[in-house]
Amino acid sequence: MDVDSTLVATEGIDLLAAIAGVGERVAAITERAMRGELDFAASLRERVGLLAGLPTSAIEAANARVAPNPGAEALIAGLQARGWRIGLVSGGFTAMVGPLAARFGVDHYRANTLEITDGHLTGRLTGPIVDRAAKAAALREWAAADGVPPAHTAAMGDGANDLDMMDAAGLSIAFHAKPAVAARADTVIATKGLDAALPILDVWAQSAAGAVTSIEREV
Repeated sequence: MDVDSTLVATEGIDLLAAIAGVGERVAAITERAMRGELDFAASLRERVGLLAGLPTSAIEAANARVAPNPGAEALIAGLQARGWRIGLVSGGFTAMVGPLAARFGVDHYRANTLEITDGHLTGRLTGPIVDRAAKAAALREWAAADGVPPAHTAAMGDGANDLDMMDAAGLSIAFHAKPAVAARADTVIATKGLDAALPILDVWAQSAAGAVTSIEREV
């Protein structure tokens, strides 16, 4: 599943930007990127560039403000009780997704890495950008590593950056998503918490070949 605005109610880069005093500028770019109006990689580099000079203590402060969406704990616990493998893949940052992965005890996570020099953000990233194509690649990679057929995977997200991952999964769930994402998803959680995915997944997994037609369009 996606992290920012899916597993958690916050956008990590927006939290850092607020601390840096560039919150409105970054939030505007984030919103356009999530609607699919901007190239994600280019928009991410632009936003990260506005964080140059921020001390690493800001990451700890931002992490303290991360708020899981309603039902997050119940969803993760329910999936683990059912024996599901869980991965978090984010266009956000390892410094924020890593602690969440540890907190929830998930099996995999992947995100972008902020470059840090002398205790401060440089305004650059290191390593490959985790964009929509990389999210889909992560789903396929983790499924193969865990011995799970792609048709038996599910993906949940809210923004345009999640569409390739959702298309690659056997079941796609849009969570409080942008209209374009909700329109393409197999099922939509529009008003309820994350744990509303559990009965959806139960019905889907128990149906013949995980038939998408067996689940509700929206809950």
